[in-house]
Amino acid sequence: MRMSSDGLSPSRHGSGMSLADEGGPTQGGLLAGLDVQETDQPTSFPGSNAMPTATKKALSTVLSSWASKKFMSGCAILFPITVTVYITWWFLTFFDKFFSPVYKLVFGFHVFGLGFITSMAFIFLTGVFVSSWLGGALLWVGEWFIRKLPIVKHIYSASKQISQAVNPDSDNTPAFRECVLIRHPRHGEYAIGFITGECIAQMPEGDHTLFSIFVPTNHVYVGDIFLLSKPDIIKTSLSVREGIEVVVSGGMALPATLNLRDQHN
Repeated sequence: MRMSSDGLSPSRHGSGMSLADEGGPTQGGLLAGLDVQETDQPTSFPGSNAMPTATKKALSTVLSSWASKKFMSGCAILFPITVTVYITWWFLTFFDKFFSPVYKLVFGFHVFGLGFITSMAFIFLTGVFVSSWLGGALLWVGEWFIRKLPIVKHIYSASKQISQAVNPDSDNTPAFRECVLIRHPRHGEYAIGFITGECIAQMPEGDHTLFSIFVPTNHVYVGDIFLLSKPDIIKTSLSVREGIEVVVSGGMALPATLNLRDQHN
């Protein structure tokens, strides 16, 4: 049987099945299969990327906590030093400005600190002079003149009362007589106060002695005044200076043991 060249086509293409039609592994199919296998196969073990991320987070938390703690420690150390330097510098420059212009006018140059030393010497000599008979007489005349002025007399009177609290040579009763405790603001709570005076309260059942208790609410210069009878006042072993330190420090200077005395004495 003779087959033509056209007959070869069915035998090669028509009747014969190609490898692609049979699903055989052609070159393209093999490459496609390899690509699928490479894509589906995981490139790393499960959890290998999660562990470094968790470690980084933990390390970042530790470092941030350590840095914040050290920063706050630095602030706690530098804050009192900064406040002390600032107040000292302000004190020096404030008093130095009083006599520095005089020295600059006389000598033609300015020496920092010379005016401050002169101011301190002037304050010391004022105290010595006022302690004498002549200085006391001149001070009395000056105060008499100031008390005649309408507005100035109130300012001078208030400022003098404050200065008498720190004046060791004052003959008057100290502003803060004693550091005590009172029950305030409710039962079971106590507040630190200072006895500043006393008065007689006339009542129908009789006269009662009331003590004026100053309870600071903002450091020492602002507070509330309470009038209490003697049994309501709890006396302590704290001196006035120690009580002021407790108030100014926000309670941090409070001693570990606070001895209370008999309130009826």
